[in-house]
Amino acid sequence: MMFGLQPGPLLFQKNPDFVWGVIASMYIGNIMLLIMNIACIPLFVKILKIPNSLLFPLIIVFATVGVYSVDGNIFDVWMLYVFGVMGYFMKKFDMPPAPVVLSVVLGPMIERALRQSLTMSLGSYDIFFTRPISAVLLLLGLAAVLWPVIDMARQRYRRRMGGA
Repeated sequence: MMFGLQPGPLLFQKNPDFVWGVIASMYIGNIMLLIMNIACIPLFVKILKIPNSLLFPLIIVFATVGVYSVDGNIFDVWMLYVFGVMGYFMKKFDMPPAPVVLSVVLGPMIERALRQSLTMSLGSYDIFFTRPISAVLLLLGLAAVLWPVIDMARQRYRRRMGGA
């Protein structure tokens, strides 16, 4: 869109030179990256030999400087530390980090979609239950949340019946 092009299926028909130029540049970039990475293998091996007692403080310093340099906001630095401690405890207690990452990434989009839906329905939550697709998706989500609880209760019931 920056170059005055309309993205979509007709882009290949209307501007094939631009599209194939972009694709070719991606191939050239990947080949250059492959050459650079092969040349840097000895450096990567040396980095792997750095002891953790030195590597972890360096990572914390670089992450702190990077986060602070984006907006110059100390709140972002504290958020870095909070999520770092949370990640440490999640790893310690064998909890998967993927749900947290998904919620942080998708949360603002879901919130925006919720606001749009409530605006369309004039603030009524009926829009989520009266439409068949949204009702089915809500029921599937509810089933996904309740399934572990139901499964646990079923296993307890089986143990009681089998043990009695």
